[in-house]
Amino acid sequence: MNPGKTAKLLLNAVIVLIPIGIFGATYFILGKWPNYLFNDIDTEGVYRLEQQLFGIATSDGTVLTPCEYFRIHHIAVMDILSGLFYLCWVPLPVIYALVLTWQRHYDTALRLTWAFLTVNIIGFTGYYIHPASPPWYVIEYGFTPVLNTPGNVGGFENFDTLVGYPLFHSIYCNNANVFAAIPSLHAAYNPIAFFYAMKVKKNTGWQTTLAIVSVGIWFSAVYSSHHYIIDVTLGILTTIIGIAVFEKGIMRLSCIRNAFSATERWMQSTNYTNQKRT
Repeated sequence: MNPGKTAKLLLNAVIVLIPIGIFGATYFILGKWPNYLFNDIDTEGVYRLEQQLFGIATSDGTVLTPCEYFRIHHIAVMDILSGLFYLCWVPLPVIYALVLTWQRHYDTALRLTWAFLTVNIIGFTGYYIHPASPPWYVIEYGFTPVLNTPGNVGGFENFDTLVGYPLFHSIYCNNANVFAAIPSLHAAYNPIAFFYAMKVKKNTGWQTTLAIVSVGIWFSAVYSSHHYIIDVTLGILTTIIGIAVFEKGIMRLSCIRNAFSATERWMQSTNYTNQKRT
């Protein structure tokens, strides 16, 4: 491959991934100011609502949340599948954005990653408006908020045990803030990629993959006790709102449209810097 072409492809990828970098930096910065410093933590309210809406009655009359039920009733194949699905939460949308870039669908790739950032901003705002504990917290600690609680693998401990490697322990042991369960952004990310995959013709493979993974992550979030069904539903709603804000609001601004058009034209250009001049 022409070295100039390779450099241009890499630069195009960097441009597409700029919003992902902003997302990562924002997440790191917000970790310095936990949401529970600004609002009270909801530990019992969301639990009781989940129990009321989706509770599963046992033979002794106890009503379990779906998360509590799956903590008791889990099987190895689902432990593995749920872990594999959950690991796709950010990597798969990023990979798909890079695939779109490679395929020269620059406008779609740019819209995907900037919509991704928009959804995160809305989701982060939700974290600070309503700090909430994840299901595993209630299972482990009850309803009393314990600040600076370390991250917990929840039901993914079964995955780590089965594969013989502490993968999820390494991910969650450094979790900056465990009281950020509403909305579930794990549930939000792959549907963003699916939305933009639907705009590309002859793209059935990616459309199917992203749809399956989206549903898989929604289930895995509950199965692993990392999110209630309520959290997942609000995460999906965050995706819908975020895409609407981006497509129907931000992209309606002429300055933004012009910036996108100029960026896409530059990315489409084939005048590589090290090409021989004639």
